[in-house]
Amino acid sequence: MGYKSLAQCVDDLEKHGHLIRIKEEVDPYLEMADIHLSVYEKQGPALLFENVKGSPFKAVSNLFGTIERSKFMFRDSLASVKQLVELRSDPIKALKNPFKYAGTGLAALSALPLKQSLFKQVFQKTTISRLPQIVNWPMDGGPFITMPQVFTEDVDKPGVMNGNLGMYRIQLAGNDYIQDREIGLHYQIHRGIGVHQTKANAKGQPLKVSIFVGGPPSHPLAAVMPLPEGLSELTFAGALGNRRFRYFRDEEGFVISADADFVITGTVYPQENKPEGPFGDHLGYYSLIHPFPLMKVHNVYHKKDALWSFTVVGRPPQEDTSFGELIHEITGSAIPQEIHGLKEVNAVDAAGVHPLLFAIGSERYTPYLKERKPQEILTISNHILGKNQLSLAKYLFIAAREDNEKLNTQQIEQFLTHILERIDLTRDLHFHTNTTIDTLDYSGDGLNTGSKVVFAAAGERKRELLSELSKDFKLNHFHHFSLAMPGVLVVQMPVYTDQQQAKKEISQLKEQLKANEMAALPLVVLCDDSDFTAANINNLVWVTFTRSNPAADIDGVDDFVVNKHWGCKGALIIDARKKPHHAPELIKDIEIEKKVKRMGEKGGTLHGII
Repeated sequence: MGYKSLAQCVDDLEKHGHLIRIKEEVDPYLEMADIHLSVYEKQGPALLFENVKGSPFKAVSNLFGTIERSKFMFRDSLASVKQLVELRSDPIKALKNPFKYAGTGLAALSALPLKQSLFKQVFQKTTISRLPQIVNWPMDGGPFITMPQVFTEDVDKPGVMNGNLGMYRIQLAGNDYIQDREIGLHYQIHRGIGVHQTKANAKGQPLKVSIFVGGPPSHPLAAVMPLPEGLSELTFAGALGNRRFRYFRDEEGFVISADADFVITGTVYPQENKPEGPFGDHLGYYSLIHPFPLMKVHNVYHKKDALWSFTVVGRPPQEDTSFGELIHEITGSAIPQEIHGLKEVNAVDAAGVHPLLFAIGSERYTPYLKERKPQEILTISNHILGKNQLSLAKYLFIAAREDNEKLNTQQIEQFLTHILERIDLTRDLHFHTNTTIDTLDYSGDGLNTGSKVVFAAAGERKRELLSELSKDFKLNHFHHFSLAMPGVLVVQMPVYTDQQQAKKEISQLKEQLKANEMAALPLVVLCDDSDFTAANINNLVWVTFTRSNPAADIDGVDDFVVNKHWGCKGALIIDARKKPHHAPELIKDIEIEKKVKRMGEKGGTLHGII
């Protein structure tokens, strides 16, 4: 649908029953976030907050709260955009099927950004402190923008077509920021904005930054889309929204999105940082305080009746889960085209996205061997771990498509079962130590520091996984344990104190495991709460893969090292207990929860929704 504005999108959603209005005053400190979380949990409608305490502006959230609503907003353009991405990833397809792709080039051309100065007069000015000061979690360092579109240009190649539109979190206040004059930007140096900043730094120049909030829903989606090389985010936004991205430059030369509801302009100077955070993030924990680039605010623009767009980040699934599903649907064919032999890859949302990848690739290197083993899929795994955001993963489980053509990386338990049935623990684990992991992941021993491991499985089934524990199964000194899924035993352990004590406890457990027949239980997960961890597959993968650093926390029964390769002859053990250096997990404020629940009672605004 070619929405001209966020307001037009809101009206369309309301007309079709996809949005409700909240007319009573709501507090941006925790209350708005709790309302959003409660409605999202029930897969409810988008929300328009008409009376935000302390701000003259309305706010909207949960636009992308369901995949059905996300597709509804792009119902007129989704198919053609998928073709556009597919064609950029594999241009030869146009030659093979010219009639199917006949209009794709024209669609891309008609989506090119449009520079217009007619919109300058529609913007007014305000200050940072008058914007909705939304705080999502009790320990957050201040209010954040959680649905921004951050635009920067390449100082060596100026112009919007060489610009970058990305989504990076923005801290509006708190910590040491000077109110209304400074805000904080959080991004990783390899991202588009980081590349632009590095170039500006080398020239000793400040980097000009424009932050857009609101506008047509195609704009924030374009900001998070992993696009093929050479496809501009602004062009993609135009194609997805059936409306060219309109922009102009203000008197200071900053790019202004003509369709945005708000635009914040400012500069980032070389080597100027201030502490940013904490912030409740998508792994389900807080990212802590660290120095990040400081942006000096120049202007804050807004339109009349502007709508502030926001989301709430937390343990998956959340609204960004639908973002991810929509992205996968649009670009699902792109990455396999870039990595030879790869069939599919899935960043597992339930495990916080970046900690865990599932992949399926071809295994064709040695068809003449009696016993097939991982070879080609190991080459593919190296490609995956070197690919943009996929490089942040800690755990990669990769299977051979030839073993089961129907295997699907979206089906978590079935995929893990397939791997555990086939993996040879003496041979098929491959570690990358002393390397980088996600900045938001504190399972390692420092910021952005940790390890990775590849679980590769190819060939015939090697074991039948245990699906029920016998009454005779015992672990002396370890009384709380449970079967989380076939082949996976979770064991509740004492609170983790230090690595030396952990080694003693695990050594004791290994002796107990040897006393049991463990061939059908290849994986043992150590945790703080076995009932919670084993309750469902989402809990299992969240605890296991967000609370462990592979090189430090993987052990095994009868483990050994040969030619610097680690393996184990018995069960593999992952210590997924909370460690002293881990970040705290996200917990809601009890009093705010009670207040929001009352809104769901009879006569309340959210009755019948939450």
